[in-house]
Amino acid sequence: MRSYNLIKNLAKEHQITLFSLIKYDEEKKYIKDLKKYCQEICVFKRPEKPWTLRNILRTVFGFYPFLVIRNLSSEEKLAIEKKLKETRYDLIHAETFYVMPHLPQTDIPIALTDQTIEYQVYQHFVNNFKFLPLKPFLYFDVLKLKFWETRFWKMADKVVAVSQSDKQKMKSLVPGLKVEVIPNGAGEDLLSIYKIKKEKAKIFILFQANFLWLQNIEAVSRLVKKVFPLIRKTFPQAICQIVGQKAKEKLKGLEREGVEIIDLANDDIEGVKRAYQRASIFLAPIEGPGGTRLKILAAMATGVPVVTTSVGIEGIEAKKEENVLVREGNRELAEAVIKLLRDKKLYQKIAQSARKLVEKKYSYQTIARKLSFIYKETINEQKS
Repeated sequence: MRSYNLIKNLAKEHQITLFSLIKYDEEKKYIKDLKKYCQEICVFKRPEKPWTLRNILRTVFGFYPFLVIRNLSSEEKLAIEKKLKETRYDLIHAETFYVMPHLPQTDIPIALTDQTIEYQVYQHFVNNFKFLPLKPFLYFDVLKLKFWETRFWKMADKVVAVSQSDKQKMKSLVPGLKVEVIPNGAGEDLLSIYKIKKEKAKIFILFQANFLWLQNIEAVSRLVKKVFPLIRKTFPQAICQIVGQKAKEKLKGLEREGVEIIDLANDDIEGVKRAYQRASIFLAPIEGPGGTRLKILAAMATGVPVVTTSVGIEGIEAKKEENVLVREGNRELAEAVIKLLRDKKLYQKIAQSARKLVEKKYSYQTIARKLSFIYKETINEQKS
């Protein structure tokens, strides 16, 4: 969603050639819509399932970590090399560090965006991994991940983070690194459905996300097992809706009374809209690190008050108790939700001030203008 909305807005000022990986042939249907904004689009297949024997062996016996290996396409690498010989480009935008191995040596300036510091995400996962015999191998892969992630930052002419905390971490890992911040945003589709929430008989506590991400699975497990039962003691009619891609596949065992798990296809924008329109409160007990939370910006854009952790709100310039309620413990999170449901003035204040914040700082038109400026700055710096 970030990439699509940025491409859509950047195309007003720039000519874009898009190279992208896909997992399934059916994803080619999106090319038609993207052609409105791109001069040329080339897609290449990566394995549908990451844990193939070939990927595992290449990781064990090769230099690259698993995350790079599973996103590596020799066909794309050759195609990019050929394209750069045929056509002169002003700048290469690499979205995520693990696409960098596809680029040949070039004098074209590179702006590399990392939507999260990946090695931190995987380190958090390994720290909580239960099967001890496998832990040393996973830690070794995290070390490789950190090595290559920081190495590719150094190779880029400009690095783009999505939050100030990520920027500071990057600069501490690589002193002197040129890092700018371009946050995530809320798309027009979600901004358009904003309305002041009216009191309803049913209370819907929402968590919407893509459940291919480890942090989201971890957050939902905590929500369903530890936080939502405390809310239900006060509001027994409350329903917890877990909505998103791969929800039923990745959240097996979390089904229980009062909890609804709803699968969404990758392109089911209407399903996402319905989830936010129905929601009373967005509750995100996030613990794992990682960039700016699109789902929280979406809730703020659609007038759904947010209760989350300090990690969950990282990268969003929201004021606590004004745009969002921030709590850490399970009981404190539950009590914040109960407080919002009981205090209608506070509920409306949080919803309205959050929406104003998104309109001011997190629309993709605003964000694309900032990114466009970084492109020009990067090109001019190389020339000088």
